[in-house]
Amino acid sequence: MDVLNSITAFQSSPELREKLYEYSTVQTFKEGDVILNECANIRAIPIVTRGSMRVLRTDEDGREILLYYIRAGESCIMSFLGGLHQEESKVKAVVEEEAEIYFLPVEKVGLFIKEYPEWLDYIFRLYHKRFEELLEVVNAVAFRKTDERLLQLLRKKAALTNSNNLQVTHEQLANELGTARAVVSRLLKQLEADGTVKLGRNKISLM
Repeated sequence: MDVLNSITAFQSSPELREKLYEYSTVQTFKEGDVILNECANIRAIPIVTRGSMRVLRTDEDGREILLYYIRAGESCIMSFLGGLHQEESKVKAVVEEEAEIYFLPVEKVGLFIKEYPEWLDYIFRLYHKRFEELLEVVNAVAFRKTDERLLQLLRKKAALTNSNNLQVTHEQLANELGTARAVVSRLLKQLEADGTVKLGRNKISLM
């Protein structure tokens, strides 16, 4: 209950927090755990109360691209929309750092929308934020060079973990950028030569 109270959107409605606590199931996941797969049925809406997740889209060849991160206090708007319309998931959600997640059954989402204005406001705020982040992804893919996108991704991860020392592989970065591992390795060596990063075994430090 105290965890839900730390989410700003729920602070003004003790009743909403009580209902979320009553109907949700709580689970803890470790880094790398897959919370939701593409084409899976959406049975519950995840609300992250600790840690973070990354949401990805996969093409027919199995290549992935990062869409956005879900931080503590946030949920996945794609799960909201898919769950409300009884559609299969169009995205994949993977734990970025160890996370505690509340899962609210989809059948309660519509009920909460009718009964709690704070819940609807929470959804709209998430939708607005995710829309802006998706526009940023489109702009980056269309107009930025891969080295700029790579550096931006590293800085996002540093901000997410509050650390300039990142435990991440070249392959993971390539997947999130939708490019080849060899490209990422080459660009990281260039960034290291420029003094922007320092490379280690499965570790990258922003300087």
